[in-house]
Amino acid sequence: MNLLTIQLLLSILLRGNDSPKLKYSFTDKIPKQISYLRGLVSDMNNISIDQMRMNRDAFGRLCVLLYDFAELRDSKYVSLIEKVCMFLRILAHHEKTRSQKHEFKRSTWTISHHFKTVLRGVLSLHDRLFIKPMPLTPANASNRFKFFENCLGALDGSYFPARVPVVDRETHRNQKGQISFNTLGVCDQNMNFIYLLTGWEGSASDSRVLKNAVTRDNMKLCVLRADNGYMNCEGFLTPYRNVRYHLKEWRTGTQAPQNAKEHFNMRHSKARNVIERAWGILKARWGILRCESFYSVGTQCDIILACALLHNFIRSQTSNDPVELLVPEDFQEETGGVEFISSVESTSVWATKRDELADNLWNNYRNR
Repeated sequence: MNLLTIQLLLSILLRGNDSPKLKYSFTDKIPKQISYLRGLVSDMNNISIDQMRMNRDAFGRLCVLLYDFAELRDSKYVSLIEKVCMFLRILAHHEKTRSQKHEFKRSTWTISHHFKTVLRGVLSLHDRLFIKPMPLTPANASNRFKFFENCLGALDGSYFPARVPVVDRETHRNQKGQISFNTLGVCDQNMNFIYLLTGWEGSASDSRVLKNAVTRDNMKLCVLRADNGYMNCEGFLTPYRNVRYHLKEWRTGTQAPQNAKEHFNMRHSKARNVIERAWGILKARWGILRCESFYSVGTQCDIILACALLHNFIRSQTSNDPVELLVPEDFQEETGGVEFISSVESTSVWATKRDELADNLWNNYRNR
């Protein structure tokens, strides 16, 4: 027995029964939880934006929406505010449940359970958070879209990292060799999503995804804009093939458009760039979309959809989206080679419409 041990035993014996006993209390952790929660939602807006990707006012309105329309309530030990905080932090920073366990002082089961509860609640708000498409007119169209009257938005696909069983990895491997989901999205001129179709394997061709969207949701009723990987067909207005198109080809110092087709492609590229930026902002905002997660395949697809819904909600609550500053005006995703869509039947009517529009734009450009 060393000297330190002897001194410790002597001190215990000398104190006797009158010494205070240290008791463990489950209530000791409650103030820590409240303190941490207050730091997230009550202190400063910049902390709230950094941690949960929305300011305090937007966070409060989201909680009200979930309370009123998703019927989420405080549970016996966890408040609705704390549930939503857990959910948003996992989406924003892709934090593991173990990390959240130490920050919120909750069990891993509690965090996982309430994450899925809030996820279902957000998905139930899709009718309220998806933007209703409105045909553009000269009165409400931005400078990018003023040349395309009655257009509803821009269409494009994007890949999201996926974690799938070993037997499904090859079917989810995209053109760049990454395991992913192929997701089709449509946004309006303000980069708000009006349609999203996710769950397709990364190896699925864009033609299959688009055809599935057209047949299941009657998208031919919409006037949409696609890149040159899509065929010019009913409801879709695409650029001319084998003609320079991307924004980097029209930067200052490059050759001006030489004919109607080049001028049409330039206008089309500037307008369609909103969907490219929308994908970039979505992935910049939510860290969970930038790398594979450990949830089930179905939950991973639900998370993509929930992030898009929250993207719309945040943009509706603030006039200046700070994440938008991180994505340049000419942002373009690198998704591998461009595939020409042929499974959606082309129409001569829409080809004629495109030619007429291109000629009108070119004549106005020359006579300005």
